[in-house]
Amino acid sequence: RLVVTLLNELERRDGHYGLATMCIGVGQGIATIIERL
Repeated sequence: RLVVTLLNELERRDGHYGLATMCIGVGQGIATIIERL
């Protein structure tokens, strides 16, 4: 759901790059950079 929302916002705002981050807990996390082609 997070990535789909990011893609929809990139299209709506005519953006090129988006960043999705998630906190896993206990000091861990993950980040993904999406490029709209």
